[in-house]
Amino acid sequence: MILVDPPLWPRHERLWSHLVSDSSLDELHAFAARAGIPPRAFDLDHYDVPDERYDELVALGAVPVGTRELVRRLRASGLRVRARDRH
Repeated sequence: MILVDPPLWPRHERLWSHLVSDSSLDELHAFAARAGIPPRAFDLDHYDVPDERYDELVALGAVPVGTRELVRRLRASGLRVRARDRH
């Protein structure tokens, strides 16, 4: 399932959401490609997406969840890359 959290994360003078899969990176990449999200938006286990794309992603099938639920589901999937393991 593709999940998206609310646009709460400030960066570059806008708010951002995280787009993840709770089952596979293949599923995540396929959804992102269908949604026209560029590969450069991928950050090891999620895509960063600007707030103006949120409603569109939900309309395309991403399930809106809170940030804590998104992280919980990402960890449970085994796809989470911990902060200390990032470059």
